[in-house]
Amino acid sequence: MTVVTRFAPSPTGYLHIGGARTALFNWLYARHHGGRFLLRIEDTDRQRSTPDAVRAIFAGLAWLGLDWDDEPVMQFSRAEHHAQVARDLLAAGKAYPCYASPEELAAMREAQKAAGQPMRYDGRWRDRDPSEAPAGVDPVVRLRAPREGETIIEDRVQGRVTVANGQLDDMILLRSDGTPTYMLSVVVDDHDMGVTDVIRGDDHLTNAFRQTQLYTLLGWTPPRFAHIPLIHGPDGAKLSKRHGALGTEAYRDMGILSEAMRNYLLRLGWGHGDDEIITDEQARAWFDLDGVGRAPARFDMVKLTSLNGHYLRQADDARLVDLVVERLRTAGETVDDEGTGRLRAGMPSLKERAKTVVDLTEAAAFYVRPRPLPLDDKARKMVSGEGAMVLGRLGDRLATFEPWARGALEEDVRALAEAEGLKLGKVAQPLRAAVTGSTVSPPIFEVMEILGRAETLARLDDARA
Repeated sequence: MTVVTRFAPSPTGYLHIGGARTALFNWLYARHHGGRFLLRIEDTDRQRSTPDAVRAIFAGLAWLGLDWDDEPVMQFSRAEHHAQVARDLLAAGKAYPCYASPEELAAMREAQKAAGQPMRYDGRWRDRDPSEAPAGVDPVVRLRAPREGETIIEDRVQGRVTVANGQLDDMILLRSDGTPTYMLSVVVDDHDMGVTDVIRGDDHLTNAFRQTQLYTLLGWTPPRFAHIPLIHGPDGAKLSKRHGALGTEAYRDMGILSEAMRNYLLRLGWGHGDDEIITDEQARAWFDLDGVGRAPARFDMVKLTSLNGHYLRQADDARLVDLVVERLRTAGETVDDEGTGRLRAGMPSLKERAKTVVDLTEAAAFYVRPRPLPLDDKARKMVSGEGAMVLGRLGDRLATFEPWARGALEEDVRALAEAEGLKLGKVAQPLRAAVTGSTVSPPIFEVMEILGRAETLARLDDARA
């Protein structure tokens, strides 16, 4: 049997972090077993589904590097087929029309509530003759669900889960306007798409019982279910925006690399021994459902950022330069070929100190900014008073210094400090402030070598002025 998984988001907003993890688990499971990973957009809620949300889902999956097989299925386009399946069940006596009005159903629920009973449909039209139907009422179509026995799911994460059929009511398959419900559409689509394994959040576990009943009445084999625990915030509460539960594009904009996000999401609820850093190749080789725990995972932005720092240090320099240049230009900076060359030369040191691409961009900006370079408050203090005099003498000394290389430059600056009876910091810190605009930067003699003599001396003059 070829494994077939699917990711089936509703396009009512961005691809949130929980959905991204569900997509990743489905993708990894399919790739690990040499199977297929399918994408279905469940756009049956026409009022809330938007083209922008569909594009956001595609973009989020693409950024995460999760490719899907075949063309995406748009669920709404199959609505007539879904409805026909319900009509076939109706003709076979496995479903029935229900003419209960909204007012009747509301009164039924109030009575059940007052009696301390579970609120569910009481089957009042289950065995009535349609000839008793009130005039002018369009019925819904309900599943004639079994009332005796149990429905059992051998869940691959939760274990065996059982519910008494008497606790489940006859769910609606078709609304009064003839449109299919979510529960019907999901079952028909999963069957038609050949889905063998449904991997999703455990908030869908109760749906699985009803869907299993529908599969049985249709004479179809249900897929294997795996309901993974939801993601919680650091405080143990259900993950929400206040915990940082944003769309994938927001994490991209915060400077998170896609490979770091994949690694982090993988470790939210799945483990492989004590391994924390897991490459894509290892993930595909190792991932299986027996590594998924039953306890909710906790999202931690600090851990994600720290992990991202690791992947920044491992990332290709040319790729990081492209990301930095894109951000600088978006922020209104002009980056020419010379500036790009400086970034390329300085990237090995720049990325050692950054945790996000945002950090990296801020730290790298001094390489491309035009003169006079803006100085932050601490840097401005460094180049005033005694610092300005040190810069003057240093500029005169460096004007003809050779060779212009980091090691030789460091030796010469040390010699100047010793000659004037100063600690190296009294010379190096004003120098750093003048050349980079900050008191924090990559090794200053490396920076000077990359900038070159003319640019370095010009920045010293600007700072003194």
